[in-house]
Amino acid sequence: MQFRLRTLLHIFLSGCVLLVVTYAEVACQIVQFGNQKSESPADAAVVLGAAAWGNKPSPVYRERIMEALYLYKEGRVRWIIFTGGTPKEGYPSEAEVARQFAIANDIPAGSILVDIHSRSTKQNLLRAKELMDGAGIQTALLVSDPLHMRRAMTIATDINLHAMPSPTVSSRIQTWKTWGAFLWRETWLYLGYLLVRTLEYKSPLDLEVEKFSHGSVSSLEAYRGSGRLGTATSACMRHWAG
Repeated sequence: MQFRLRTLLHIFLSGCVLLVVTYAEVACQIVQFGNQKSESPADAAVVLGAAAWGNKPSPVYRERIMEALYLYKEGRVRWIIFTGGTPKEGYPSEAEVARQFAIANDIPAGSILVDIHSRSTKQNLLRAKELMDGAGIQTALLVSDPLHMRRAMTIATDINLHAMPSPTVSSRIQTWKTWGAFLWRETWLYLGYLLVRTLEYKSPLDLEVEKFSHGSVSSLEAYRGSGRLGTATSACMRHWAG
């Protein structure tokens, strides 16, 4: 009995150590990635949403908007895409607040696209991609706070949005307390996203079998006999092998 308890305790402590090490490593990656800034031009600046205070952007959102305005006025982008819905019905959306702010700062209304429905980073990016596809926009500079960039760029890559990082030069997240709280939250959100992505992953074998799952038995038998099942299995094994 004592041996079993010691074994369980050892497993528990080992798991805790592994979790702490993983968390620290990911947090370091997030900080380091936040220092990367593309100097390349792009078709558009995509500004990820943040809180709006009535008809004014919050200090955090204002810094993101100002970064996009700078990119536009420097000629590095031709479009600005603002994202972000509203927390409550009857309140202006984050994107619309940003749009009005940009127009008041001499950005032509015709150069601005807005998403007024999204409420999360992934939704921001999915809606931005829809707007980009509709307008024929191919590339984007992704604008957000430095600590947000690792997760945002990972999601952008996963949805095939061709983006480059353009974190804000300045940030309202300045004290160690607010910076640490932001990093703590962002690290868990990034780990959570990676976990969900892994659980939702479909291997080449899954996709091939799913393709025939609604077909007839004869179709599936023909598929098996064609040798493609073995090809899909090999592809799956190559993927997990690295």
